[in-house]
Amino acid sequence: MPTLAQAATNPPPIVWAIAGLDTAGGAGLSADQRAADALGVHLCPVAACLTAQHSQGVEAIFPVDAAQLEAQLQALAPDLRPRAIKTGLLGSVAAIETVARWVDRLRADAPANTDPHQHLALVVDPVLRASAGGAAFTDAAIVQAYREWLLPRATVLTPNRAEALALLGPHAHEARTTPPGEAMDAIPDIATALQALGPRCVLVTGGDAAEAGPSIETRFSLDWLQSPQAQGWLCAPRVDTPHHHGTGCTLASAIGACLAWGHGSADACVLGRMVVHHALMHAHPAGSGRGPVVAAAGALAGASQGGAPLPWLGLGRELPWRLMPSQHPTVKTTAPPAHSGIGGLIGNARFEAFHPPADRLYGILPDGPSLSASVEAGLRCVQLRHKPQQGADVALATSLQAAARHGATLFVNDHWRLALAVPRPTPGNELGNDELTQDSARGHPRFQLGIHLGQEDLLALSADDRATLRERRHDTLLGLSSHCPWELARALGCGPSYVACGPVQATTTKDMPWLPQGEQNLRWWVAQSDVPVVAIGGLLGADDLRRFAACGPAALCVVRALNTPPGELPARLSSLRQAARQPTVRSATPLPHPCLPA
Repeated sequence: MPTLAQAATNPPPIVWAIAGLDTAGGAGLSADQRAADALGVHLCPVAACLTAQHSQGVEAIFPVDAAQLEAQLQALAPDLRPRAIKTGLLGSVAAIETVARWVDRLRADAPANTDPHQHLALVVDPVLRASAGGAAFTDAAIVQAYREWLLPRATVLTPNRAEALALLGPHAHEARTTPPGEAMDAIPDIATALQALGPRCVLVTGGDAAEAGPSIETRFSLDWLQSPQAQGWLCAPRVDTPHHHGTGCTLASAIGACLAWGHGSADACVLGRMVVHHALMHAHPAGSGRGPVVAAAGALAGASQGGAPLPWLGLGRELPWRLMPSQHPTVKTTAPPAHSGIGGLIGNARFEAFHPPADRLYGILPDGPSLSASVEAGLRCVQLRHKPQQGADVALATSLQAAARHGATLFVNDHWRLALAVPRPTPGNELGNDELTQDSARGHPRFQLGIHLGQEDLLALSADDRATLRERRHDTLLGLSSHCPWELARALGCGPSYVACGPVQATTTKDMPWLPQGEQNLRWWVAQSDVPVVAIGGLLGADDLRRFAACGPAALCVVRALNTPPGELPARLSSLRQAARQPTVRSATPLPHPCLPA
């Protein structure tokens, strides 16, 4: 997503919204337009259905004649070709078939070897009833037309729970008979069943969940994300407002806008969820019923700047770890920042706090000797990245000895079980296991031990592994990698000590598909995160450190910059420190750009 200056020279992508006209101005094409404006895309509003409605309900609907709908699309196609289409209230089988034929026609001219969904994304908001009640929107024939014509072509499907059950039809019998206390457990299976009908991605929203009783859903809105990239509960605190007219339209249009900008479906759902949260924050009364939500610019600016909080994404079918209290008696929940908007409701369990080094340097070393040399030279935040299993215990022992003696913070990559099993030195006491030490070094008061996990490491954890990690939140730091918005949402949901944003520049240290984050996305990471952000990837020298330090990360990772003889390390570190201490240059939080190539 470009800045306003860039948008002046690069025309924004075009989105067609094919939906209903809400005479009350809350939902339908009115909400679509507000969401499009908030994210800087050009919206072409196409009327598929007219309604007679007010803030208390819908009195009548009038589907647009199929020939009139066809004429609107025919007029747009030669001049304003879309990158995404969002559908809302369509009102007739004929309209559904017309939309499907146009999707096929527009995708047919995709270049060879191009994913048709990247050439033209389709977001289907299956509007089957009005939340305020009133006239019926649908019948069995329309629901069947959705299944036959639109679901097989959808890039993202965004039903609420009632709509999801309706679309599944007879296949949803088990979900309908699920006891209320177990209703949440059925949602992932419902999403999977819907995905089997054709959509690439399904986001089953939880805004319509029952609000009675002590359920977590009285305090959090829980959406189930089922996408090729990520699956899990997407959690954000409910906004305390009676005005929520147009939330579904706003969500689908925001997702469509993000897809038009080139984001993947999982990222688009995370960003779209933030736009809806922000719109609820700015909802207002209009009439005597439920007022409209108002999408506006600034939704993605970060909670401290008045934007929406980044939602948390769970791991597997579990809720985010921050919502899962530990059984360890010394674990305390951490109060979130006043601006965070999330986490103060039922607990905010987090791993031990990371205190970034004063020089902002975070060194990554491949073995015990090189790590020890860096610590001896003055580096106070280091990570042991010793890949082979063979020799890992020796590398850890050497690294632990050096870090404990000098009061450095030591993170262990790859071998997290070994790191958790090793006896911890305590201030003023000898290290506990003679086999892991070569002399009688005493623990420094500032010494901390942590582990670092990549997203693949997280996914590989068994249920027992996850429980083991959560039980060590009281004495262990946890760093987590993140390369895109949905990974950041999952990382923050785990309550880590820090998150890494990378690669900030192109790097050959690791083979990865991600586009460089650049200064734009690093600033966005810093604005969204309520824990320290560490910049990583391609930081080769002082100029790189100086440029990215200005974006405000708590620390900057250096890898190849430390490849120097031990005798030259102090001078090299002095140069790097001077660059890393570049003050943060304040600026407006940019919208994130896509993290994967088109």
